[in-house]
Amino acid sequence: MSITIYNTMTRKKETFTPIVENEVSMYVCGPTVYNYIHIGNARPAIVFDTVRRYFEYKGFSVKYVLNFTDVDDKIIDAANKTGEKVSDLTNRFIDAYLKDVQALGVKPATYHPRVTDTMDEIITFIGGLVEKGYAYEVDGDVYFKPRMFDEYGKLSDQSVDELRSGARIKVGEKKTDPLDFALWKGAKPDEIAWDSPWGKGRPGWHIECSAMAKKYLGETIDIHAGGQDLAFPHHENEIAQSEALNEQPFANYWMHNGYMNIDNEKMSKSLGNFVLTKDLIQMHDPKVIRFFMLSVHYRNPINFTDELLQGAKNSLERIQTTYFNLEHRKKTSMNLAGNVDGWLEKVETFKNQFEAAMDDDFNTANAISVLFEAAKEANLYLESKQTDEKVIGAFQQVITDLLRVLGIQMDELDELLDADIDALIKERTAARKNRDFKRADEIRDMLQEKDIILEDTDQGVRWRRG
Repeated sequence: MSITIYNTMTRKKETFTPIVENEVSMYVCGPTVYNYIHIGNARPAIVFDTVRRYFEYKGFSVKYVLNFTDVDDKIIDAANKTGEKVSDLTNRFIDAYLKDVQALGVKPATYHPRVTDTMDEIITFIGGLVEKGYAYEVDGDVYFKPRMFDEYGKLSDQSVDELRSGARIKVGEKKTDPLDFALWKGAKPDEIAWDSPWGKGRPGWHIECSAMAKKYLGETIDIHAGGQDLAFPHHENEIAQSEALNEQPFANYWMHNGYMNIDNEKMSKSLGNFVLTKDLIQMHDPKVIRFFMLSVHYRNPINFTDELLQGAKNSLERIQTTYFNLEHRKKTSMNLAGNVDGWLEKVETFKNQFEAAMDDDFNTANAISVLFEAAKEANLYLESKQTDEKVIGAFQQVITDLLRVLGIQMDELDELLDADIDALIKERTAARKNRDFKRADEIRDMLQEKDIILEDTDQGVRWRRG
C-alpha cells in the first residue's frame, strides 16, 4: 500500500511520490535558539522524526534537514541581557535542544545547518531576487515584493488583498508596501553583522530556510514540515522567495502538526502556561512523553494534562509488560513446542494493520491501537498451557519492530527483573517448596514495593508490573 500525506498546499490527502525513487528529501523548521524549548517545540521534533522513521522502515533513504536559527532579534536581546556573545548563547541552547530531543528518542538530522554557517548562500540568494526584480534595497535593508509573485497566499489560501488589509509598516521600516518583508536588515550599532553588497547587516527570518533547503536538498524538495503556526507567514514567504528565484515548485508536500494545549487552553508564553521540555523530562520517563505525543494524530491539537500523561504511562507499561511476560515464559517454560495453529498468521496481521494506519497520513493514534490489540492477543496466548517458542518470538518481534518505528526502543527499556529481584523470586519459590510460607509472603510484599506483582500459575510464577 502506498503512503498518503495530507498536503497543506492542496488541503487533501495525496499519494506520496518521491522526486527520486526510494529517496526522501525532508526539511523541518527548527528552533530559534535563545531559550530552552517547551513541549510545544518538542511536538514537531517527535512527530517528524516518526515520519522519518516510518519512511526508513519502508525502505526509503531519508535526507533529513532541521535548521537552527542562531541569529535574530530575540537572540540578540537575550545575549544583551545575559552579557554573553551571541555565539556563546546560541551554542548553549543548541546543545540544550539536542540533549532534550535525544532524550525523547529523536535521531540526529542528516544536517543541522545554522544561519551563521549559511551566510554566503543567503547573500547569493537575496542577490538573485534583487537581480530578478523581486526584491529592492533601501538604505541597507532589502525587502521582497509579494505582489510580484502571482501565487502569493496559495499555502494559507488567502488573497493578496486580504493579506494587505491586515498588514502594517512598523516604525523604522522603509518598505514601500505593507506586505513586503525583510530579506536583509542593515546593521544597528554594536550589533552582530556580516558584510554584503547592501552593507553590513544580517538576514531576515524567512530567507534562511529557503537558502538552507536549496543548499542541502536542492531547488525542489519532497517534504517541508513544521508547526501549524509557521504556515503563515513563514512558509508562505519561503514559497514566494524560493519559487521566484528558482522558477519551480519549492516543496511537493507540506506537513503541519497541530497546536499544543495545556489543560484545554492554547499554550502561550504570554499566558504563562507552558512547560519546558527539560523540566518535563526530569519528572517523567521521556519514552512516556513521546508515547503521549504520538497518541493523537499529528494534525490534531493535543491537550496536555498530568492525568493524560499518566494514562500514557499506564498504556505504554501494558505493552512493555506483555513483552517481558513473553520473555519470562520463554526463559522459564519447560515445553515451548506447543500451539502454533493460526497464531503466526495473526501476528502478521497486526504488522499489516499497523502499516495500514501509518500509510494513512502517519496515523500514530491508530497504529498504537494496533499495538494494544497485539499485546492483548499475546496475553491471551500466554494463558494457554501449551505455548510455542516461534509464536512467542513472533509476538516479541512485532512489538519490538512497531515500537521502534514510533521511536521507542525495547532494548533500551529497563528490565523489570534485575538480578536482585530475580534472586528474590527464586528464594520465594524455594521457601514455598520448603513450606516456609511466612518467608514467601515477606518476599511477595517486598516485591510489591518494587511494583512487581507475582502470579502463581500452573506454568510457574508469572510477574507483572503493578
